[in-house]
Amino acid sequence: MAAIVGAGMIRFGKFPDRYIEDMGAEACLNALEHAGMGHKEIQAAFVGNVGQPPNAGQRILDEIGLSGIPTFNHENACGSSSAAFRDAFVAVSSGLFDRVLVVGAEHMSRRIKGLIPIEDGTNIQFDMGLVMPSVFALMGMRHMAEYGTTREQFARISVKNHRHGALNPYAQYQKELTLEEVLQSPMIADPITLLQCTPIGDGASAVVLTSDREAGRYTTKPVYVRASVFTAGRYKKGTGAATIESCVRAARQAYETAGIGPDDLDVIELHDCFTVHELIATEDLGLCPKGEGGRLVDEGATALGGRIPVNPSGGLLSKGHPLGATGVAQIVELVWQLRGECGKRQVPGARVALAHNGGGIGPGLEPAAMSITILSR
Repeated sequence: MAAIVGAGMIRFGKFPDRYIEDMGAEACLNALEHAGMGHKEIQAAFVGNVGQPPNAGQRILDEIGLSGIPTFNHENACGSSSAAFRDAFVAVSSGLFDRVLVVGAEHMSRRIKGLIPIEDGTNIQFDMGLVMPSVFALMGMRHMAEYGTTREQFARISVKNHRHGALNPYAQYQKELTLEEVLQSPMIADPITLLQCTPIGDGASAVVLTSDREAGRYTTKPVYVRASVFTAGRYKKGTGAATIESCVRAARQAYETAGIGPDDLDVIELHDCFTVHELIATEDLGLCPKGEGGRLVDEGATALGGRIPVNPSGGLLSKGHPLGATGVAQIVELVWQLRGECGKRQVPGARVALAHNGGGIGPGLEPAAMSITILSR
C-alpha cells in the first residue's frame, strides 16, 4: 500500500507572467512543507503536463534544486497528472521507490483563448465539429430525451459548484452564481451554456507519495491509496449513449479493489468539464440509479451538507481546469478533506474519498483516458 503524506497547490487562475516551472516549483514546495520532508529525500518524480513539453518535469524540479533522479513525464490530456499518479502509485507499491513527488502543471492562458486547438487532419470527428462541448451536449440531449432531465438540473450543478468554489481560496472563480445567470449566459452547444463550461486557466498541484512503512516518519495523518485505476474507452462503446462505459468499468474495478461500494463514500472530486458530465458521472459511479442524476441535484444530495458532497473544491467549473494540473489537484483537495483541513468547505467526518478524472475523447466518443482513485484515512 502507498500513502500520501503531503499535498499542495497554487491558486488556479490566469497568470500571463508565470510559467509551469515556477508554478510547479511552488506547488512542490507546498507539498513538501505539508509533508515535513526535505526535497533531497525524494527518490523520483512523476509529472503530468499537456502543452509545454519536452522534459516539463525536469524543468520544474530544477527550480527546487532537485536533479539526478528518475523523472517520468506523462501526457494524457485532462488526465495527464492522474496518469502520473497511477504510475507513481504502482512504483511505490511495488517497492521500487519509497518517496516520490507527483506533480501536475499547465499554462494555458497565453496560447488558448477559447476551444482547445486541435491540428486539422488529426481526428476526423474534430474536423467535422465534434469538439468537446458538442460531445457532451449530445450526451445531455440524449439524457433529456431518455429520462426527462431538464436544462435547469444541468444548470444547478454550475450553481452548486460555484457556491462551493466561493469557499475555496485556491479556486480560479470565487463568486456564487444564480440559476438565471447560468441559464442566460451565451449558448455554447445546447443545452450547455457558457457558465456550464470550464474556464481556461493556469496552475499547478503536487502530492508526496510514500510507502506505508515510511508514512509514519512524516505525519500522524497519512491518507492511504485504496485503489488507483487508469483505463481507456472502448471502440464504439460511447456511440449514442447517455452513459460513459469506461467510467462504469473503472469504478467497478476500483470499488472491488478497495473492498467498498458507492454507499461507503463520504466525498467526491469529479471531472465536471461540463455540467452534463457531472450529472452523468454521478449515475455511472453508482451514486443513484441511471436516469436519476437530475433528482440527485434537485434534492441537494451532492451539495455540501448533502448525502454525498461532490466537488467541494468548486470542481473544474469554479476551481478551474489547467489540464495537466487537474488530476493531482483533485487528489490534493481530497487529502485535505480526509485530514480535516478544508475550513468552510470541510465535509465533516470524511473518511473515504473518490477522485474521478477523464482525459480527451477516444474512439466511439468515450474518454481516451479514465481514472478512478479511492483514498481513505
